[in-house]
Amino acid sequence: MHKILIVDDEPHIRLLLEQTLEELEDEGVELLGCDNGADALDMIKSERPKLVFLDVMMPKMSGFDVCHTVKNDLGMKEVYIILLTAKGQEFDKQRGADAGCDIYMTKPFNPDEVVAKAREVLGLQ
Repeated sequence: MHKILIVDDEPHIRLLLEQTLEELEDEGVELLGCDNGADALDMIKSERPKLVFLDVMMPKMSGFDVCHTVKNDLGMKEVYIILLTAKGQEFDKQRGADAGCDIYMTKPFNPDEVVAKAREVLGLQ
């Protein structure tokens, strides 16, 4: 079973992403969620999601730090991380790339694009 982790400290953004991706549950995908970077890191280590939608600005640990830890310190290159943030400056995108994210997506996001990317990453074409 594939797992998708949704990490955002804004409950309405988490809910919107869950509603956007809920159609994938019919295809055997489990949706997980949490609201801060430290819990996200713990959940990534224990649940091993294939895909993570990760907010950048969060309490306890930023998305940049979570991504860097997962990709570089833990060497979990197989975890596909999409940084999802309102910070759309080139500097921020570069910081995301330096942290090892696979895609840097800005809010507001296109729900169809989110589902299409999730399907692609999970091989559910």
